[in-house]
Amino acid sequence: MSPSSNQASGPLARHDKEPPFEEPWHAQTLALAFNLIEQGRFDNSTWSNALGAALKEAEANGAPDNTETYYLAALEALETLLARTSDVDSCSVDERTEAWRRAYLRTPHGKPVELGE
Repeated sequence: MSPSSNQASGPLARHDKEPPFEEPWHAQTLALAFNLIEQGRFDNSTWSNALGAALKEAEANGAPDNTETYYLAALEALETLLARTSDVDSCSVDERTEAWRRAYLRTPHGKPVELGE
């Protein structure tokens, strides 16, 4: 039996046949991690260990078992690995994050967010 075009499949498939991620950026976080693996920034095992550690920490902190928690754990793992393997310091990351936050807040609903330099 082949799955229908609207049926989710794979290890992250949800049982209710909805996409495994609530928002596009959830999937983009994993896509970025896999791209960095392909580029040799870190390997599958390193990624798996970092993601597993972030998920265990979330569970220990009482986070619910849902896609938002999985996304936040993936983001935490990605940020941790990038901090270890990148020349970019955390202050620069914090400054860029704040610039994006300000850009988001000043952007009218439905318009693309643009980072003004």
